[in-house]
Amino acid sequence: MNLALRDIRHNLARFSLTTAGVGMLLMIVMGMGGIYRGLIEDAVLLVNKIDADIWVVQQGTRGPFAEISRIQRNLEDRLLTVPGVQSARAFVWHTVQRDHGGKPLRMVVNGLSWPQDKGEWLPLVAGRPLGAAHYEMVADKLLGLQLGDSLTLGKDVYSVVGLTQGMIGQGGDGLAFFTVSDALAIQFDTSPESVRLERSARKMRAVRDDIGKVQPALLDKADLPAHRLPAVSRPMISAVLVKAAPGADPAGVAELISGWQDVSVHSSDEQRELLLKGTVDRARRQIGLFTALLVIISAIIMALILYTLTLDKTRDIAMLKLMGARNSVILALILQQAVLLGGLGYVLAYFLGQWIFPYFPRRVIITDEDLFRLGIIVIAISVLSSALGVWKAMKIQPNEVLS
Repeated sequence: MNLALRDIRHNLARFSLTTAGVGMLLMIVMGMGGIYRGLIEDAVLLVNKIDADIWVVQQGTRGPFAEISRIQRNLEDRLLTVPGVQSARAFVWHTVQRDHGGKPLRMVVNGLSWPQDKGEWLPLVAGRPLGAAHYEMVADKLLGLQLGDSLTLGKDVYSVVGLTQGMIGQGGDGLAFFTVSDALAIQFDTSPESVRLERSARKMRAVRDDIGKVQPALLDKADLPAHRLPAVSRPMISAVLVKAAPGADPAGVAELISGWQDVSVHSSDEQRELLLKGTVDRARRQIGLFTALLVIISAIIMALILYTLTLDKTRDIAMLKLMGARNSVILALILQQAVLLGGLGYVLAYFLGQWIFPYFPRRVIITDEDLFRLGIIVIAISVLSSALGVWKAMKIQPNEVLS
């Protein structure tokens, strides 16, 4: 006869409600761990997906993800002349928020170096990669766009030709992929009135300057678009992705490029470290600390629950002692109930999480390793929490059955 099971059947409703409460608490612990894991995965997702050995960025900066980086577009051609470089691709990264369908739409714009990079490496679930130099985009399903949808960004309209899943930025926003030219057009788009005022200001500066008086023909060029002015550079990109040639040492190539005075060079591993120890470091540590606090709170709550259950059985335990029951029998009664409470709560937390976590705004990643680790923690908490109940049970005297 198992006293723990008989006691549970005798108080089934109370035990079920207690298990449900513990399960909800453990689900929160599991969810916080999943959010922690998801935050790390989202932060390094694009670095892992992009097939690049070296990231070339603006001098003194940490790259396009950690901070703003601006370099000249012609850096691609310079890098292709470096021994050991197989390919060099321009890369643009920035965040925009627009209204679409009456709702705000926030996305991370990624510019791919067309036609070398059409996005074939993207995990497409529908559609195709970029097939034209302009006015096409590949969007993540998180953005809520569908194949064939049209989206106005700046002065142009872009069609969704492909959909990805799980391509999320470090801030939890969905990624959208364009050609570099389109991404720059979106980033540096200005209103017609701003363009008119800038051209007027150019003309006024030329009039006031001596060169406008010596060469009056320059005043006619002041009304031209900025990209057609010979003294104005093309819009800058965020980074250039370098792939080392087969047989070449990426570290040696990076050391050679790092000798240039206008750029900084980082490997893919360094980019991951910069992200984890810079951009998302505070959020990562905060979530990790909050998860640890939840584990401690769970242990305290379970200890109080088991202590209360032991108090409710004071007369029964006194009767068992009066009948000559050994301490090991009483110890087994409390310990088995504690393990059952923790185990059933863990199972309930897992199934509740599988149902609820997909609706979270941030991605929740639960790995088998995390589940195993949490299971061990739950067993340890259950055993340690039963210590308070065991301590109270050992102090109960047989004569208390008469009180």
